[in-house]
Amino acid sequence: MTDDELKLALREHAYLEGDFLLRSGKRSRYYLDKYRFETRPDILAPLGERIALAVHDFDPEAVRLAGPELGAVALAAAGSLASGLPFLIVRKAAKEYGTSNRLEGVHEKGETVCLVEDVVTSGGALLEAVEALRSAGLTVRTAVCVVDREEGGADALARWAVRLRPIFRASEILEAV
Repeated sequence: MTDDELKLALREHAYLEGDFLLRSGKRSRYYLDKYRFETRPDILAPLGERIALAVHDFDPEAVRLAGPELGAVALAAAGSLASGLPFLIVRKAAKEYGTSNRLEGVHEKGETVCLVEDVVTSGGALLEAVEALRSAGLTVRTAVCVVDREEGGADALARWAVRLRPIFRASEILEAV
């Protein structure tokens, strides 16, 4: 699938118009429903390939990926399959039973991890994941997302010394025809 075909597929399958409250607390006239593209293997597979390429190009020292639950888990898995890098799941909070882990998956202190995310607006979910990963002794310098809504997320991450590398920007998806 070409980039143009993938942008069009994202617009056709995930773009919704209306009045939406975003995780950031902002309101928006449009919404990119990640579940509408993450649950489609015909879209998820090429996204996994692009995630793998972005990690290779922008964070070559990364030895694993990490995806915040729930939205980025499928993307991290797709990127893992395409790149051969193992991945971690970053829970919103440590589970209250079993191992009580906040991070699921094997990792060693000092490793470099590349974050994977679906749609970034303010970067809030990613900042929480960065904090959890760094608290576990992991290095995070790069986050790859499918779509940057271009509403401050990249700047918020930069303040934490994390570069946001979007596969697409919202303006590109909105212009896809």
